[in-house]
Amino acid sequence: MVEDNLTRVTEFILLGFSDLPNLQGFLFGIFLVIYLSILTGNGLLIVITKTNPAFQTPMYFFLWNFSFLEICYASVTLPRMLADLWTQKRIISFVACAVQACFLYILGVAECLLLAVMAYDRYVAICKPLFYPLIMNHKVCVQLVMVSWITGVPILIEETYQTFSLNFCGPNIINHIFCDAPPLFELACMDTYKVRISVQVVALLFIITPFLLILASYIKIITTILKLPSTSGRSKAFSTCSSHLMVVCLFYGSGSTVYLGQKSSHSATSGKVLALFYTTVTPMFNPLIYSLRNKDVIAALKKLFPKCLRS
Repeated sequence: MVEDNLTRVTEFILLGFSDLPNLQGFLFGIFLVIYLSILTGNGLLIVITKTNPAFQTPMYFFLWNFSFLEICYASVTLPRMLADLWTQKRIISFVACAVQACFLYILGVAECLLLAVMAYDRYVAICKPLFYPLIMNHKVCVQLVMVSWITGVPILIEETYQTFSLNFCGPNIINHIFCDAPPLFELACMDTYKVRISVQVVALLFIITPFLLILASYIKIITTILKLPSTSGRSKAFSTCSSHLMVVCLFYGSGSTVYLGQKSSHSATSGKVLALFYTTVTPMFNPLIYSLRNKDVIAALKKLFPKCLRS
């Protein structure tokens, strides 16, 4: 009876960066440039890895899938942020908020799993080079990508349903840049302990498990590389892994702090900054990291835009 009498929230207000009123135009310009950079950079990686015959290998197959994933991941949050900065309305409906959060979780988990798959690919290439064509054949690569995309879908839909099934009776102001579970828990008009635990368990499952697989792969990789007799061989082996390792550090460093950290471990402002890292900075730097660390990619870009790059 009490719950029936509560006024249920039908829309939320995303505060975003409203505490910086004099910088709204500047922030809009910055995030617009970032979003266009993400679309252009990752789009170029997709084009060159799909069209260049030299890139028809498992490593680049995973790379173009990862680049496409980065575009999707950034598109869940950045267009909404840009619209809020431009219109200053910052209002998002209850359903739109739930959809945004659900896609954010699904794509975030897909990114964790795909990073683990890419680490496994490097492990097989360096530690078992003779068996690499047999183990990482095209069918296996496609299956690994499909598993990365769909594994977490049913669980994350259920987690989103649990979060948005909480009673929200007001206030409806989310002190964040997009709809996410941690700030939403602060608005619930009921005990959220069980749902918080459920979210953390799922986060542990889909963040820590892939990370442990990545860690195990790199322990094996480093052990194998150090046993190589030639310095040039070690240098080449390290260079093939360094780009992936840098992306892993960027994504996991910020994401794990937000979802696995204690409630009091960071303020709302630092939470927004950390959220920007794993939703915008990683997708933006992904093509730069892989381009600057890969001579083949640089050569392909020069062929794609010979006049621009020569000038």
